[in-house]
Amino acid sequence: MDLGESLHHESDENQDLPQMQCDACESALQSPERHSLSFLLLDQLTAPLIGCDDHRQQFASICGYTTEASAELLDHRPAGGVSCPSCGLAAHTPQQPLVPVEGGAVAILACPEHQSEVISRFHTGLDTQYQLTAELDAAGPRDVL
Repeated sequence: MDLGESLHHESDENQDLPQMQCDACESALQSPERHSLSFLLLDQLTAPLIGCDDHRQQFASICGYTTEASAELLDHRPAGGVSCPSCGLAAHTPQQPLVPVEGGAVAILACPEHQSEVISRFHTGLDTQYQLTAELDAAGPRDVL
């Protein structure tokens, strides 16, 4: 699944979502009700996300590596809503990119500028997570006296 793959709304004739291992993500991405919508709070950015609970949490956790504060995931509209008017309208655009997250996917319903920022931070977070776990694996078990 590439970042260029798109989420099509229910009104589209053919739902061409890529095959994914997570049925809950697939269901959430195809649902017109958006019952699996959450809001990622990352520094001063608020981005609506769609996916299953587990993959949204993983996505937020990985994005959290890119901030000194913590990345927060809200299951309700944040107080004050979404500050970017274009992000507020993004849920009505016909296509949204999917970001693969370990067998599932998350759609970011934001304007192209904020999508790009969130996706970039996710990839930076993945790199950071990889470096941290690689360093731990390389250290190996040590004898403690």
